Amino acid sequence: MKTKEIAIKSSFKEQIIDITSKIEDSLKKSNIKDGICNVFCPHTTAGLMINENADHSVKKDILMKLKKIVSEDLEYTHSEGNSSAHVKSSLVGVSLNIPVKNGKLVLGMWQGVFFAEFDGPRDRKIIFSIL
Repeated sequence: MKTKEIAIKSSFKEQIIDITSKIEDSLKKSNIKDGICNVFCPHTTAGLMINENADHSVKKDILMKLKKIVSEDLEYTHSEGNSSAHVKSSLVGVSLNIPVKNGKLVLGMWQGVFFAEFDGPRDRKIIFSIL
């Protein structure tokens, strides 16, 4: 098993960032050909997802719908003012398991791996292990 960290810098309060190539680059360097890639986000106001990476409007649509589902103007009791980001992180999730075959992530034709920022801009990291 090899464990790696990847740095991510978000530029906006809410942003979905394609991290597929960063993971694949590190995967290539590991020389592991087959297995499972576990990707983990150690942040409570961010998450991970697999979705379409061909049309950039999908990312905008996801953020738009999450804003409608999780209102920012509720009377949250969490005092930091970022409760909606915590809820969005919980809905999206913080880990993924992706098969690896012949040294590459096994994803569908239109799929990519995304980091979802809900409380930026921030310097973040993801951790992934290849088993």
